[in-house]
Amino acid sequence: MNSAATDPMDGFDATIHAPNRLRICALLDTAGEAEFAVVQQQLDVSASVLSKHVTVLMEAGYVEQRKAVRNTRQRVWLRLTRRGREAYQAHLAALRAIVGP
Repeated sequence: MNSAATDPMDGFDATIHAPNRLRICALLDTAGEAEFAVVQQQLDVSASVLSKHVTVLMEAGYVEQRKAVRNTRQRVWLRLTRRGREAYQAHLAALRAIVGP
């Protein structure tokens, strides 16, 4: 029996697991896309802290950003990539497997 193919723990993702990164993924999974400032406000972190976490998620291919001008100011919008959404869902399944029903 190949238990590795069905082991939900295979989805555990240390990149996503860090509390702020998990919260970013949860927010973006629900929202679809969110402005950087809104994510910052929701997480109650500084711009530099959020930027560092977003950079880690972007380097993993989990988050992408879109820059757009709104009200004469450049805004940054964040969203999960398909890979990021799949990794987030797999991580949630792994967490559920850890804590049980």
